[in-house]
Amino acid sequence: MPRPILATIHLAALQHNLERSRLAAPEAKIWAVVKANAYGHGIERVFEGLRSADGFALLDLDEAQRIRALGWRGPVLLLEGVFEPRDLELCSRLELWHTVHCDEQIDMLAACKTQLGHHVFLKMNSGMNRLGFTPERYRSAWARLNALPQVDEISLMTHFSDADGDKGIAAQMACFTQATRDLPGARSLCNSAATLRHADAVAASDWIRPGISLYGSAPDFPTHDATAWTIQPGMTLSSKIIATQAISKGDSVGYGSKFSAPHPMRIGVVACGYADGYPRVAPTGTPVLVAGARTQLVGRVSMDMITVDLTALPDAGVGSEVTLWGRASNGAVLGIDEVAHAAGTLGYELMCALAQRVPVKVQA
Repeated sequence: MPRPILATIHLAALQHNLERSRLAAPEAKIWAVVKANAYGHGIERVFEGLRSADGFALLDLDEAQRIRALGWRGPVLLLEGVFEPRDLELCSRLELWHTVHCDEQIDMLAACKTQLGHHVFLKMNSGMNRLGFTPERYRSAWARLNALPQVDEISLMTHFSDADGDKGIAAQMACFTQATRDLPGARSLCNSAATLRHADAVAASDWIRPGISLYGSAPDFPTHDATAWTIQPGMTLSSKIIATQAISKGDSVGYGSKFSAPHPMRIGVVACGYADGYPRVAPTGTPVLVAGARTQLVGRVSMDMITVDLTALPDAGVGSEVTLWGRASNGAVLGIDEVAHAAGTLGYELMCALAQRVPVKVQA
């Protein structure tokens, strides 16, 4: 039989999470963000769960081609725009909308020959200091684009650096509002955190861009968890106990003997390790569900195995279900954010790190 590890993609949960974003922004259209292969879930796997979105936002032309190959004929947005002039030809052929964030991209447009006008999203650097034109240069960039016959429509966008934290978005909102005053075009402002936390930004948005919340991770964990935002796990990573060990007080577990038993313990060995995408840095105490009951990881994560505490779970043994994150068969949920937080990282990284060797099942 195959190794028992399995990732399950929950289409109903994805649809629910999309509708949760729509509830937060009922007047706005929704870009379902599927960059990074739909945050590790697989573009082809999540498509049916997210196809009620108004458009798909992604990173590169390969992802755009995959969305079109699935039969999607609605808007598709390249979030980083084009990387070289020949990309514009494929944008025209696939009818892609694309971000413009630098002078070089405007130069590419000015030099291209096209029979179809391009729909571009002009990006402002309102404080993130990654991509985009500064507020002082934004209007002149808009004027350059507006003068090009190659450009059919210009939408306006920015990206918040602190929508998930205490600093908030007020300064960036004021910056964007002032610099775009009286400029025509649809506005796109909100990521997951802004959509759920900042009604003023939602009210100013014609398009929102939820990403992480679509997949069941809270964008501002640990301030709020997924349950607080009424979003559901889009992915469950599960496995089984493949062996047990009875150890005495003082016995060690795993490489480096970093864990020593404080009392007699029963240990379960799980078919999951860092080669499957589970974080190697996850420490003793990282939560795990066994047969839907909460316990913890003990010892170091190995390439192919982890070890968990079964001392308080006498009925658990070889073959028992283990939920590394997501929803157990009995309905118990272990949020991916909680596991990531224990490992000192984010739910984003765990999703994207799912290894190719892990089999994936799509569940309606």
